[in-house]
Amino acid sequence: MTMEPAPIATAAEGVRVQGLRRFFGDVHAVADVTFHARPGEVTALVGPNGSGKTTLLLMLASLLAPDAGTMSVGGIDPMADPFGVRRILGWMPDTLGAWPSLTARETLVTTARMYRMPRAEASRRADELLSLVHLDALADKPARVFSRGQKQRLGLARALVHDPRVLLLDEPASGLDPQSRIDLRTLLRRLAAEGRTILVSSHDLPELDEVSDTAVFLRDGRTVADHAEFSPPRSREWRIRALDEPERPGLDAATTVLVDLGTSIDGIRRGRDELVTEFASDRAAAEALARLTAAGVLVTEFAPVTGRLEQAFLDLTAPDGPTDPHPAPEAPHE
Repeated sequence: MTMEPAPIATAAEGVRVQGLRRFFGDVHAVADVTFHARPGEVTALVGPNGSGKTTLLLMLASLLAPDAGTMSVGGIDPMADPFGVRRILGWMPDTLGAWPSLTARETLVTTARMYRMPRAEASRRADELLSLVHLDALADKPARVFSRGQKQRLGLARALVHDPRVLLLDEPASGLDPQSRIDLRTLLRRLAAEGRTILVSSHDLPELDEVSDTAVFLRDGRTVADHAEFSPPRSREWRIRALDEPERPGLDAATTVLVDLGTSIDGIRRGRDELVTEFASDRAAAEALARLTAAGVLVTEFAPVTGRLEQAFLDLTAPDGPTDPHPAPEAPHE
């Protein structure tokens, strides 16, 4: 059985954050964060370890109070009305854990009952979600026997129990096998298409690239850029594969074209069945591809080695990364 969630009313506000700050003593965990995650979109939250992603999500989930700034989830202030936010919010932390003695079905029924769902409805909802996250076969097994990936799937089901309009997901793909990752991407795209606001934090940047519509980049607890304003990669490496022809090996022919275009031979790395070289821009890469095909090279693959989010992340964490448009505010005086 596959669950088909009923369409929901769009929460026009989505998630709005303005000048949010949170300090732990002298540590600026979240120093100055501003962004808008819109309904109907999957927004990626990208940043290195220590950039404030989890602290930010905890504040949005009403579990941690900010020191300054404003935030709203579905038009509700999590601090002013935490119970109102929790009614519309699905929260999946990185390590939610599970009640080890409860079965998967009991876990979901108990969670649903916490949202005051009638017992019969809670039981039906648990069965729907177990099917959705492919835990049917483990429905009556205690959570203590679950693998990391199975616990993640159970955690996602818990976050969806009350049919939330907004989802906050912290490392949802951690521990998932390849098929489960594909299923997760499909599910998130479907939930977004229903008008939900989805904010996802993950270190798996290729995974985020596949599923996200927009991205918010954090560094040192501050918003560096969002996807709309973040400049395209200054340069990045591209992978080239080509078919061989009689008396004309494809990679040899591709190398000749690249050198004719001005690429240094030292700037072309050759593997067993591919070339890797750097282009200054996407336009330069497109022009090189046009020259390769015009020269009769049978190109079978021409793609960036890293995705846009991954390259943006690398640029952010590079020593000469982009200038931060939001200077760090001073810590409040005690």
